[in-house]
Amino acid sequence: MIIDTHAHILPQATLEAMSAKASEFPSVKLIREDDKFQLAFNGGKPTRPIMPKLRLFEPRQQFMAGTGVDLQLPGGWLDSFGYEIPAEEGADWSRFLNEGMLAECRDKDGLVPLATVPLQDGKLAAQVLREAVKAGMPGAMIGTQNKGTHGNLDDPNLDPFWEAAAELKAPIVIHPMFGSDDARLHDMQMMNAVGRVCDVSVSISRMLFTGHLTRFDGLVVVASTGGGALPYMLGRLERNHKAFPEQVVDPVEQFHKLYFDSIVFQPDVLRFLTGKVGVDKVMLGSDYPFPIGDQEPRKVIETAGYSDSDVDAMLTGNARRLFGV
Repeated sequence: MIIDTHAHILPQATLEAMSAKASEFPSVKLIREDDKFQLAFNGGKPTRPIMPKLRLFEPRQQFMAGTGVDLQLPGGWLDSFGYEIPAEEGADWSRFLNEGMLAECRDKDGLVPLATVPLQDGKLAAQVLREAVKAGMPGAMIGTQNKGTHGNLDDPNLDPFWEAAAELKAPIVIHPMFGSDDARLHDMQMMNAVGRVCDVSVSISRMLFTGHLTRFDGLVVVASTGGGALPYMLGRLERNHKAFPEQVVDPVEQFHKLYFDSIVFQPDVLRFLTGKVGVDKVMLGSDYPFPIGDQEPRKVIETAGYSDSDVDAMLTGNARRLFGV
């Protein structure tokens, strides 16, 4: 069973159900024009259009069949998480999204969704995570900025969430978010090509420097997009600790507790990653359905010169063990 651990979903049925739920989510607006759907939070500007491949099952089924993927563990769509809305409403919104993903995947072979949680409030995020795991979601996918357009995952407010994740041993996939105040990223698709790598690298570096992977014993964190720049700049992070030991925790031991997806595209880069962290810490990912994702996700693993057992570990064994599927 080939398992894709990095994909996204926002079912059409969830969007259709919003019309009946509109009064429950006053801070969320669904904008529909023919077959174009967008969301807006707190009266802000609309999200990017919700791609048909995010909403519909048939294109996903075709992708999986065409790439030899048997099981996807899709998380939600980062633009839809709504971390900027009031906390109680955000918790109900996360529950609504989770219920929609579970309903969509329940009668379809090959899909087991990851939960969404309201990161704007750590206690509520912990509560929703517990509910989601009980409902059959093996982990969660979260964004890097817990207030929507800003914030950090080392925010002390999130400690109850990290405690719950560690207790449940529920893998938490950390995914970069879309948007930056850096104008240099606002053209040439630089937000996708570069900005997201910077975002996930900064976010997880802060967690390493604050000791999250040792403070919360049993915490399982998956660094998406191959860990961004983290594997390459680990020496610099280590040097920062040695230069300023009174300000940051040693990041190296914690770095080796992280898991990673395979979305690095080039076999020699994947070899570098596994040389740093070990084959047992890397799992297949595609970032379906986004064009910046890997359209042939197995290829980078199968052409990098690994042994059959190592290929099997990255395509299936590691994900089976980590997510319990």
